[in-house]
Amino acid sequence: MLKDLSRAVLPALLVAGVLGGCSTTRDGASPLNSRTWPVCSVLGGLAGGGLGAIESGAWAAGGGLAGAVAAGLVCYAQDGDKDEDGVFDRRDRCPDTPANTPVKHNGCPLPVYPAVTKAPEPPVADIPEVVTLSDAGDVPFEFGSAELTASARTELTSLASRMKTSQVATVKIVGHTDSVGSDAFNQKLSEQRATSVVSFLLSQGVAAEKLSSEGRGESEPVDSNDTDAGRAKNRRVELHLGH
Repeated sequence: MLKDLSRAVLPALLVAGVLGGCSTTRDGASPLNSRTWPVCSVLGGLAGGGLGAIESGAWAAGGGLAGAVAAGLVCYAQDGDKDEDGVFDRRDRCPDTPANTPVKHNGCPLPVYPAVTKAPEPPVADIPEVVTLSDAGDVPFEFGSAELTASARTELTSLASRMKTSQVATVKIVGHTDSVGSDAFNQKLSEQRATSVVSFLLSQGVAAEKLSSEGRGESEPVDSNDTDAGRAKNRRVELHLGH
């Protein structure tokens, strides 16, 4: 009986061995694996039946059945990695993942999020520092004149030391007047007072290429020209320091 049993089992073992040996190829693909076990069973049945028929017709049926069962089980137990993503085909829910694609545990590609880029910060505008000499403080000029008073010279001397440093790139001097007098007179007086400040700063060693001047007459008042206090504020020279 043992001999008879060995004859029945031998076809199944031979078929299982052959299928197991070729179920996984060198490149990781598994043409005969858990997904294709029905095909394995058919092939195993044919092979087992053929081997059993060598003995007799009765053994052909038994060999075919044994070969089909054994081959199906072997293939079902096999698992390859057809797309080479590191996830066995049995658990791979995305079996055709392109090469070198990062995948999750189920073989599907990891989500790709767009790179977050920080919006460039707008350039900071260079807002000039404005220093004002006006009649509201110490009177910078003699009445109706473009000549600097002593107090104005003292203040400008202190400012000149800053203007000579690299921290100050430009100095724009702008003259203004109140509304007393004609427009033409006030325009000319504002220009003369701005020029007077430039001349004094040059005498203190401030580089000429840093300095510029203009007069705007009575066109840009900062207070009412109907009062003495307002007119005193409007009679001014502004120094715009660019950094």
